[in-house]
Amino acid sequence: MVLSVASYNFLRWHKNARVVTAFLLDFILCYLLTDKAVQFALERDTTMQIFEAFIWTFGDSNAILLVSLLLLILFADMPFITTATPFYLMRTTRRVWVVGQMVYVVLATMLFMVFTLFSTVVLTMQNAFTGNRWSRTAAALAYSGSGKELNLPSAVKAIEMSRPWQSMLWVLALMLLYTLVMVLVMLLFNIWKGQMAGIAAVISFSCYGLLLNPDNIKKVLHLPDQLSYKARVLVGWISPLNQATFYMHNFGYDKLPTLGQTVAIGLALLAVLLILTICAIRRYAFSFSGTEGK
Repeated sequence: MVLSVASYNFLRWHKNARVVTAFLLDFILCYLLTDKAVQFALERDTTMQIFEAFIWTFGDSNAILLVSLLLLILFADMPFITTATPFYLMRTTRRVWVVGQMVYVVLATMLFMVFTLFSTVVLTMQNAFTGNRWSRTAAALAYSGSGKELNLPSAVKAIEMSRPWQSMLWVLALMLLYTLVMVLVMLLFNIWKGQMAGIAAVISFSCYGLLLNPDNIKKVLHLPDQLSYKARVLVGWISPLNQATFYMHNFGYDKLPTLGQTVAIGLALLAVLLILTICAIRRYAFSFSGTEGK
């Protein structure tokens, strides 16, 4: 029954303008964000590894934040009350129904993130190779300082300690964890306090990560380098958005969280949100008038 609830939500994607809009905007966003990397490679007359544009683009916290907010369009009708909801509630329990909704949210978010990866690959494939090695473009971005100028965080430590295919999987996993936490926060507050509360919770969650940017903190507080490093480490631990950023991790050089620690923290948060959502659905007041929204 859990899979039946989840699959019904996917069936509602057919000719759904909101779903088409979300994926179309995601593709446009990928085009705008990857264009800097593509133009840099063309100007240098170099090629790129096929996943490098994705790694550089979504190794930046601002890019992760932008693509995650597009999920507000995809999940605007949480908690997905339709004309089929009374049928499911008669055949099963509230707990099973809401678990089905969460399965749908997880699968839809995974599909959206994979589409984001696929979009960057399509946009850069004409000037790219598939081998598991960094390109000259990556080296130029990392070692010349051009990456910072173009806001493409091709970090030296990431290049020296990893390979493109592995880095791509880590970036995708980190983005997925962050977006899953965000949408489950939205689902929890939608069930607990209503849709406006869900939107407010997501905006607050996003602003929290945006404000806890180490570069912004250094500029606003005028911190010296020593305190700036300590602030960077602290923010790396307490900000979900920074934990979703690939280069903001410990590759053997500093005290930032390791990739494994970030995954453990993310899974723990997801487990807590799962439990809280199941508890919240017990008191949710269902309303079935005009429920078949697209």
